[in-house]
Amino acid sequence: MNRIMVRELEIIFEDRDILICRKPAGVATQTKRLGQQDMESLLKNYRARKGEPPYIGVVHRLDQPVEGIMVFAKNQQAAAHLSKQVQERVIGKYYYALLTHACDLYLYRPEGVLEDYLITDKKTNFTRAIEEEEWKHTPEKLPKEAKYAKLEYKYLESKSNSLFEIKLHTGRQHQIRVQMAHAGCPLVGDSKYGEAKDGEQLALCSYKLEFEHPTKKVPMKFEIQPLGKVFIEFFQ
Repeated sequence: MNRIMVRELEIIFEDRDILICRKPAGVATQTKRLGQQDMESLLKNYRARKGEPPYIGVVHRLDQPVEGIMVFAKNQQAAAHLSKQVQERVIGKYYYALLTHACDLYLYRPEGVLEDYLITDKKTNFTRAIEEEEWKHTPEKLPKEAKYAKLEYKYLESKSNSLFEIKLHTGRQHQIRVQMAHAGCPLVGDSKYGEAKDGEQLALCSYKLEFEHPTKKVPMKFEIQPLGKVFIEFFQ
């Protein structure tokens, strides 16, 4: 299927089992807030307008301020298969992230792996990384709620900011933002875990997804370019 626009919804690919679309920055993946638009309701309405059963299986999420590519299931069988891939960490999830030049990670270690244990305070919706010395030598002292987090990063190029590719191995709340900030490199526009100018967009985009089709059992890969103004000097 050709790429089409449904209001602010961009459908990249669709067949009888899955929907691939771009989530705009600022739109929630799924929400219980009355009157707030989210991807799940937008896609249900899209299917209903076509006369299809309005089922949408949410198998992974993106933070509300994050732009990016997502896969949704159109039936329960596809949802179960995709959810299993997420749980087994075989879905490839790749992001573009911008870091300021104040972060010199690209100078002394342009690519590498970050491993942390993260704890989320549900009351404040804030996630923090436990200091390495607290868990590496005495893992038995880790709090029960601490969750292992791993990502790979690779420096790509620099202009007014530095562009990195990040591959997620786990899917923790605010993981990329927290781990990069903990490494001394908060993302551009991250007011929660770093600093942001007024009106500045969070510089994070999920740009590539790789997974196995839930029924055809063939490899699938989809990519997009960021649309956010914060990325414009890298993606004209």
